[in-house]
Formats: sequence, C-alpha cells, structure tokens
Amino acid sequence: MYPLERPNSSPSVAHPASIDRARPSRHDEGHDADDVHGAHDDFGGLERDLSSLLGRRRALQFLGGAGLVTLVAACSSGSGSGTATAVVDSATGSATAGASVAETSTAAAAAGDTATAAADTATAAADTATAAAVAGDSDTATAVRDTATAAADSATASADTAAAASPGAEIPDETQGPYPADGSNGPNLLADDGIVRSDLTTSIGDASGTAEGVPLTIQLTVVDAATGGAVAGAAVYLWHCTADGQYSIYEIADQNYLRGVQATDDAGRVAFTTVFPGCYAGRWPHAHFEVFSSVDQASAGSNAAKVSQLALPEADCSVVFADSRYGSSAGNLAQLSLDTDNVFADGWTDQLATVAGSIDAGFTASLLVRI
Repeated sequence: MYPLERPNSSPSVAHPASIDRARPSRHDEGHDADDVHGAHDDFGGLERDLSSLLGRRRALQFLGGAGLVTLVAACSSGSGSGTATAVVDSATGSATAGASVAETSTAAAAAGDTATAAADTATAAADTATAAAVAGDSDTATAVRDTATAAADSATASADTAAAASPGAEIPDETQGPYPADGSNGPNLLADDGIVRSDLTTSIGDASGTAEGVPLTIQLTVVDAATGGAVAGAAVYLWHCTADGQYSIYEIADQNYLRGVQATDDAGRVAFTTVFPGCYAGRWPHAHFEVFSSVDQASAGSNAAKVSQLALPEADCSVVFADSRYGSSAGNLAQLSLDTDNVFADGWTDQLATVAGSIDAGFTASLLVRI
C-alpha cells in the first residue's frame, strides 16, 4: 500500500527569460504529500490540405452508399456475410465521421496533422473491412471496424482541442512529486543520451526493459496563455508511473522507461507513445510534465517555465484497469475522486485530458497546455 502522495523534495523552479512568465505558486511543498513511497483539452495543430480531405470524404461517402450496395451483393453467398456486411457498414460510418471531423478541424485551423492522420487510418480501416467482408471474413471486418472507430474518436479529440487553442488562464502549477529524475533531487535522466524521444515504453542507456500496459498516446499542445499562439521549440519532459503504480529509477531501480523529452513543433505539439498509467493508493491517475524554453534547458533539469500534471478521466481508467496488468488500480480508483485528490481538488478542469480509443486499438489522451 502506498501512503498519500509523495512529498515534493524538488526545489522550486524559475521561468527562463525566453518564456517570460510569472509562475504563481499554487501548491506548497506539503500539498503533494506523497510519502517516500506512495502518494486538471485537447490537441490541436496547423492547417492542412482541405481539398485532399474533401476528396477522401467524398470517396468514403461513395463507399457508404452505392459502394455498400455492391458489397452486400458480393457477400450474399459467403459464410458469415451478413455479419461482415453489418460491421463494414459500421466501419464506413466511423471512417466517414473521422474524415468529417478532420474537415471541420481544418476549417477551425486547429486540428492539424493529427486529425488528418486519424482520418487516413479510418479510411484505410474501412478499405480493409470492405475486403474482409467481400471474403466473408466477419472477424477481420469486426476488428478493423474497431480500428476505424478509434481513429474517428482520435480525430474528434484533436478537433475539440483545436477549438480550445485560444487565450485563457494558464494551466495550474503543480508539484513535481518525489520522482522527477530531473536532477532536482538526485538522479538526472535528462542529461542522458536518448532521452529526447517519442516512444517512452522502453528504457535507454544500459537498461533494456519494456513497460507493460494498455497502449496510450499522450498529445500535448503548448500555447501562449495571453495570445493562444503556439509555443514552438519548447521542450516538454513527461513522466508517469507503470501499470502497477511504480516509478522507474526510484522504485524500479534498474529501469528508466516511461520518461522522455520532446521539442514542440511549429504548432506547439508533442506526442508521446507510452502505456496507460496505473492508479496507486492516494492519488488520482495522472502524468507529470515540465515545459522548458528549449531542449538545452531541459537537459539542465532546471528553470522550467511550467510544472504541472495531467489527469485521466474516470470512465477510461475504469475500462483500462480491468486489465490484469493493472493489479490493484481498480480498487485504488474506487477510493478516490478528483474532488478529493490532494493535487487536483482545488481545480482540475484545465488538466483533465480528453481521451479516445479502446483496449484493442489503444487510447489517445489530449490536453491543451497554456503557459
């Protein structure tokens, strides 16, 4: 059992001159009161080629209309064809929705390449479902229907974040917790080769382990709180616990996975491939992150412009925590709420990620980060 949140032994950090922000103190060192062992939307992007998306959407609509009539006729004599036809119809609808969301996001000039990629995935899944249904393979058609649905959900989350990429209050400052590995309380992984990466599931350097869990992509869009404009070239360091609630380096001494740095692109975006974090006793499921003015500043592990935490929605956590790899996470979650969490209790709406996906296809958590 973990006690309530782990104490923040890290020193306070100052804002670098290149990101000129006054950082209000929202929590004192005792607020994130983890003992040594234990223990609130969206994603946007740039404009993309609207004509290409419109072309894809028209193709999908054809597939959902006259094309599907042909498909039903082709499947009428195959074993399981009725089921296959039904699921490809569902996949087509999901793919069309994904393309439509991407088109809407373009008009908003905000969902960017992520919504485009999601629509492409949905389109490809619908094509695969069509082929599977023609062959009478309802199981394959069902599987790719799920992929198309997840892709459409991801596009929707991207569009929602895009709409929110506007001026507003800064995301709240939070404690680093006791396990940052940024040099503030001992270990400094930020100076190691390989720390700048998008895939956090494996360890780097001399360590060779791989973190187990349900796949999760964490997408952050960093914008200027005063203008809503993208903050390009900043560095984001993100870390979180394993499926069973342990932190690498400190609690799993021979591993350093589930930690990494990326520089924001021209739209202020980063995306980390990781696993869905577990829930340990006393803390709501979350991920930590720090924003620095540059990768060089991140390597020094000091002068972060923003230190905060991302919260995960209860419904998605409940689905994930049914997986046996998540141990006591479901039981721990049942004892908690965002309103009583000792970090998020004083306000979590700006830190609650938008999550889309499924166990089979993986999840995407998107959050707008105003600094």
